[in-house]
Amino acid sequence: MSSHACNGKYARLIVFDMDSTLIDAETIDELAKAAGVGDEVAEITRRAMNGEMDYGEALRKRVALLRGLSVERAIEAVDQIQYNPGAKELVDRVRSLGYRTAMISGGFTLSADRIGRELGMDYVYSNELVVNGNIFTGEVRGPLTEHDSKMRVLIRIAKEEGVDHKKCVVIGDGANDIQLFKEAGCRIAFNSKPVLQKYADVVVEGNDLHKVIPIIETLGSESDLDSTL
Repeated sequence: MSSHACNGKYARLIVFDMDSTLIDAETIDELAKAAGVGDEVAEITRRAMNGEMDYGEALRKRVALLRGLSVERAIEAVDQIQYNPGAKELVDRVRSLGYRTAMISGGFTLSADRIGRELGMDYVYSNELVVNGNIFTGEVRGPLTEHDSKMRVLIRIAKEEGVDHKKCVVIGDGANDIQLFKEAGCRIAFNSKPVLQKYADVVVEGNDLHKVIPIIETLGSESDLDSTL
């Protein structure tokens, strides 16, 4: 783990990415394997997460390749995805410290709704794969279809919570988190692509989320300022 450290006081709102952060895979890659287009989609994912391809374009191209996949087969595929070590412990700990929690994912309601519920997230935002007759049409809709979508959702949630989005804590891993990182307070790059690390305050190597717990425990809170007045 390398760090510039998060110094200062932060709002009690923490935002998590889902794919390859809270869970150990990219949901769309697992769906693609089930649809028989795994290699093609994985290459687009790699390029998108490394910042070599526009995120919105990459999302639409990948989803188009899922056309014809049944919902039942898709559910079987995503149900095989596991949490990264420490995911539940990390979320439980930040909640015990008084944080409100949000999961903002370019993934899909197919898995995000369940994961958000299991982890006890206060907010869950993800995209929806369009279905017709229990078959995916190859189309996607939702609030997270462009490269800056996560940033826009963060601002929306922060406003609802009555906090400054520039004081929030964010955890992510790929190029589609860059705009989010630019706008947040404490930026933690977890098991991340090199393209994201230059925007991070803290870089955590490996996929063990237990390592993030002490980082969060040492953060100051904006509410601490009130106690000194």
